[in-house]
Amino acid sequence: MTRHIVLGNQSLLVNIDKWLQVRDIYFPHVGQENHLLGHAQKVGVYVDGRLSWINDQGWERRLGYKDEVLVTENRATNVDLMVELSLEETVLSEADIFLRKITIRNLEDRDREFRIFFYNDFHLYGDGIGDTAVYQMDHNVVIHYKRARYFLIGALKSGDGGRIKSDLDDYTIGLSEGEGFEGTFRDAEDGVLSKNTVTQGTVDSTVGLTLKIPAMGNEAVYYYMTAGKNFNEVYRLSNMILEDGPESLLEDAEARQRAWVERAIIDTTGLDEDIIRLYRRSLLMIKTQTDSCGAIIAANDSDNSAYNKDTYSYMWARDGALVSMAMIRAGFPDLAKPFFRFCKDVLWWMGCLLHKYNPDGTLGSSWHPWVDDGSPSLPIQEDETALVIYALWEYFRSTRDLEFVRELYEPLVKKAAEFMNDYRYPNGLPMESYDLWEERRGVFTFTISAVYAGLNAAESLAQLFGDSTVCELCKDGYGEIKELMVRELYDPDRGAIVRGLKYEGTDIRKKRLDPVVDSSVYALFEFGVLSADDPLVVKTMSEVEDTLWVEGKGGLARYQDDLYRRQLPDSVGNPWPICTLWLAKWYIAKAEGEEDLARASELIRWAADCSLETGVMPEQVHPLTGESVSVAPLTWSHAEFVDAVGRFIEKRIKLEAVPYRS
Repeated sequence: MTRHIVLGNQSLLVNIDKWLQVRDIYFPHVGQENHLLGHAQKVGVYVDGRLSWINDQGWERRLGYKDEVLVTENRATNVDLMVELSLEETVLSEADIFLRKITIRNLEDRDREFRIFFYNDFHLYGDGIGDTAVYQMDHNVVIHYKRARYFLIGALKSGDGGRIKSDLDDYTIGLSEGEGFEGTFRDAEDGVLSKNTVTQGTVDSTVGLTLKIPAMGNEAVYYYMTAGKNFNEVYRLSNMILEDGPESLLEDAEARQRAWVERAIIDTTGLDEDIIRLYRRSLLMIKTQTDSCGAIIAANDSDNSAYNKDTYSYMWARDGALVSMAMIRAGFPDLAKPFFRFCKDVLWWMGCLLHKYNPDGTLGSSWHPWVDDGSPSLPIQEDETALVIYALWEYFRSTRDLEFVRELYEPLVKKAAEFMNDYRYPNGLPMESYDLWEERRGVFTFTISAVYAGLNAAESLAQLFGDSTVCELCKDGYGEIKELMVRELYDPDRGAIVRGLKYEGTDIRKKRLDPVVDSSVYALFEFGVLSADDPLVVKTMSEVEDTLWVEGKGGLARYQDDLYRRQLPDSVGNPWPICTLWLAKWYIAKAEGEEDLARASELIRWAADCSLETGVMPEQVHPLTGESVSVAPLTWSHAEFVDAVGRFIEKRIKLEAVPYRS
C-alpha cells in the first residue's frame, strides 16, 4: 500500500506504483474522484513476436526522481527481451497534462522493430459506470469521457513541435469488466490491435506506436494525457503539446519546479546531501497533496480502501494546520493561504471545525457519533479548530499580511475564539472531544495544549484590530489552562503528565486519568504551555522515549499497545516517523550546546531512512524491516520532516553564535 512516485500540480495528481504502473489519477481536485479506482495503466513492449508489460516478471525496475524536481528517472530492463526503457514522467505545473518520455534501448547487436503499447483503464468519477471511450481520427487520439470529465490520450515519435496530430500507429477500445472481458491489453498479445473506435460502459483502451531501432541504438516516444471538463479543454491542451513540442514542455516543467523549491529559506550548509535531497523532495511532495482550492489532503493511496472501505483522501484541519505551519516556516506561506480560506468556508455554525472534509469542501465520512451515553454529543476533535487559528497567527508573524488576516478575522478567528472560550468545563478545561488519533473521547493533553495555543493566537490576532472583547475572553480562557493542566493531568506516582483524563459525566470532581504513555504529550512544549527544559516536560518526554521506543528498527510508536496495523503482537506498536520527529523536536528545543543536538540528528536520520528509495515517506513502518505498512506518501510525515530539519538548522546556527563558555 504505497505509491512510490507522486506527480501533481494541485489539480491533477498521478500516482505510480513500484511496478511502474499508473494507479491513481485524481482530477480536478487532489484526492477527490480517483478516475482509475486503483486499476492499473501500464506500458508494454512487443518485439521478436513477444509482448511483455513492464509490471510482468522478467523486468528489473529502478525507481527514482531527478534531484529537486518531481520528474522521474525510472528504468526498466528486460534481459530476456534485450530491451531497456528509461521513463521521464511529470505533471506540468501550469497545465493539466501528464507527460511521459520513454527512451527504448535495443540491447541486441541487430536492428529490430519494437511496438510500444499503452493500456488505459479509466473508471471515471471513481465508478466506471456509463463511461465512453472514442477514437478521434482528426487528432488521431483516444478520449475517455463521462459528464464533465474528459481524458485525451495521444503519443508522439518526436519531441519537436509544429505537428497537427498524434503519431499513434494503432489503437482499440473495449470493455474492461464483465462476463468474458479482461481488458484490451489482451488484444496487444499478437502485436496488432483491432481498431475498435467506440465503446460505452466500463471501458478501457490500448494505443500503440511502432519504432525501428538500430543495433545497440535507442529511440524516444512521448505519451501524453490531457485532462479537462469538455472536448475543448482536452483538445486545447493537446494542441499545446503538438505546437510547442513535448521536449520543451518537459524542460519547462523541470525549470519551474526547480525555481519553486529553491525558494526554501533555510541554510542547508553542513547537512548530509541525502537529508537536503529529502527535505526538498518533501517540499515538492507536500505541494502535490495540496489542492488548489485549499484542502491539504492527508494521503492519496487508493489501496488503503481495501483495509476499511475508505481512504485518507480527506482534509483533516489538524493535519492541514501543522502542514501549513511547516511550509510557512520553510518560506512558502502562499501555499497556506487557500487552506485558511477553506477553513473559513467550512467552519461549523457553532464556531468549530468538524471531523474531516472532502477536497471540494463537503463534509467527509466519519465514525464519530452525534450521541454519547444517550445525550447529544458534538463529534469533534477540538485541537483541529485551535490549531488553524494558531497556524494563522504563524502566517501573520511570517508575512505581516494584515489584509489577508482582516478577511478572515470576523468569519473565522472571532467565531473560533468564542467557541473555544465557551466549550469548557466549569473549571476552565476544554470539554470532552476526540483525541488526535480519533480513537477515544476525553480531555487530552494534546487538545488542551492546542486550545491554549489557539486562544493565545486569537488574542494576538484580535489585538491587530483592537477587539478588546475577544482579547479578554481569550485571556480568561488560556490564563487558567496552564495551572489546570498541571493540576488535573499530573500523575504523582509517575511524576509525569498523562495523555488525558475522563470526568464522570459533568461531575468534574470525579475523574479517571488515562495512564497510557502517548507520544502526543509532546504538545506540552510544542504549543508553549511549558518550556522544553521544564522538569515536568523532561520527565514526561523521557518516559515517552523509554516506553515507546520500538525494539528492532527503532523509532517511536504512537502509544502503548497500539493495535492499528500492528505487525508484531509483542511490540509496543509500529514506529511512526511523525512521533519520532516529535521526539527530535524536543531534543532540539532543549539543546544548550551543539553536542546536545546529536540525538536529534540521529532521530532525523532515522526518519529519513524510513523513506522509500524515491523519497516518499510513509505513515508507519514495520518494526523489524522498516518497510511501509500503511499509506505512502503521508503529507504529515513530510511536513514533520521539513519542520524538524528547519528547527535543527535554526538551533545549530543559534548555538554557533553563542560565545564559547569554559
